[in-house]
Amino acid sequence: MSSSNLSRRNLMKWGVATALGIPAASAFPQSALPNKPILLVVPFAAGGATDVVSRLVAQKLGERVSRTIVVENVAGGGGSIGAAKVVKAPADGSVLLMGTIATHVIIPLSTEQSPYNPQRDFTPISLLAKVPNVLLVGKDVKAQNVRELIALLKAQPGKFNYGSSGLGTPPHLSGELFKAMAKVDITHIPYKGGGPAMSDLIGGQIPILFDVLSGAASHIRGGSVRALAMTLDQRVPSFPDLPTMAEAGLPGYETYTWNAIFGPAGLPRPLVEALSKELVAVVALPEVQAKLRELSATPVGSTPEVLAALVKSDLDKMGALIKSIGGLKRE
Repeated sequence: MSSSNLSRRNLMKWGVATALGIPAASAFPQSALPNKPILLVVPFAAGGATDVVSRLVAQKLGERVSRTIVVENVAGGGGSIGAAKVVKAPADGSVLLMGTIATHVIIPLSTEQSPYNPQRDFTPISLLAKVPNVLLVGKDVKAQNVRELIALLKAQPGKFNYGSSGLGTPPHLSGELFKAMAKVDITHIPYKGGGPAMSDLIGGQIPILFDVLSGAASHIRGGSVRALAMTLDQRVPSFPDLPTMAEAGLPGYETYTWNAIFGPAGLPRPLVEALSKELVAVVALPEVQAKLRELSATPVGSTPEVLAALVKSDLDKMGALIKSIGGLKRE
């Protein structure tokens, strides 16, 4: 077979794949990465939503760059121990981090001596997905929507409290932003995780809970709690009837957590751009989209610049919020 025929055949295959929505073969420069497995550090325990997303992304990215990607769970310090490990790694693409708003925003803002600078010590590569939090109430709370809840809280200042998965967590800060924007007087009850907080909401020990939507989804569907609004600026496909907080009465309100890939500082620009393009392609895969939506996450897939801008924006926004409540004394 002549080279021209082979070339035409490959072009035809590419055209058919494109028409069918099948990603074309990766053109990743193999020489850009060390010829060894890549380590993806997940700074939380195995089994959680971040770990599930990480393992799926690792598999699909590994297929595209022709490398084995090994997921290592390095839990502790709210995510800071795993993140700090990546800071010290060689800047050659052999070690990457699955970062979140906890590792790059909350820990640096709430720790007196953070082990790293979230902007200076990392190379942003791609934002994979955003995950909303959700405002929940127990069955005994009469309010059927956010406006009614705000009216109830204003009519009885200081009587109600709300729970979260812990001091300084994204759900806690969602609650504090709600307090500030709604101008209501409610007391925060921190729990050691979303599970115990959810149990107390169901049992009637607390009337209100801010939780990560992925963790609360089964309880909402089961009817044991009532969701009033979620915290992204757009609705999610997994709960199309659940309004955003802005729609429900607090324009401009938005909080979330997110999953994103970072490398250590100094990663070569050509490698960063190549990895970012591959991660965008991974997030676009139907099976990845389906898993993210199953977890009530909104798929993104971004350039390095979009991720860098998000980190800066969240540091500014959450920094102001944490300062307004007198800081966070981490346990």
